[in-house]
Amino acid sequence: MNDMTGQVFESYDIQKLLTLLPHRYPFLLVDRIVEARGDESGVGIKNVTVNEPHFQGHFPGRPVMPGVLLIEAMAQSSGWLLIALNRFTRMPFLAAVKEAKLRTFVTPGQALSISAGLVHEGSGYAVTQAAIKVGGKAVCSAEITFRVTPFPNDSFRASMDSMARSIGFPMEAAVDG
Repeated sequence: MNDMTGQVFESYDIQKLLTLLPHRYPFLLVDRIVEARGDESGVGIKNVTVNEPHFQGHFPGRPVMPGVLLIEAMAQSSGWLLIALNRFTRMPFLAAVKEAKLRTFVTPGQALSISAGLVHEGSGYAVTQAAIKVGGKAVCSAEITFRVTPFPNDSFRASMDSMARSIGFPMEAAVDG
């Protein structure tokens, strides 16, 4: 782990998230991070609107957010946690989803509270436990595994460092151990 344990960071709005996550509309499924507790956990928010393109065909007359997008929202919140944990030195890529449970429908007008907690990190992989709640009620959950790799080149890494510093993300060196 690193020296972030227990540190709580400010929330990150959509403008800050756009500097930190590689995803863009219509595939950015986290609107803001409202809590980040060091290398332990984080909570993201997604406001579901009827204007999202998947609702045109899923399903006409009864819009329901696809379950695969709920899993992607959990993966993006988990990914943000892993990027922060590794201080922008490595990128997480989705590798596996286990024990996914979809408990109820998500419809336009709902606000998703997406939590992600670190279960394990090491040997180039990281595992998170993620869940989505709406109004305090469980919607879905899964254990998500990521392959964590170095950034593809130095210029991309420098760009990520610059963006992180521009929003005030703490960039102290991680403690190896």
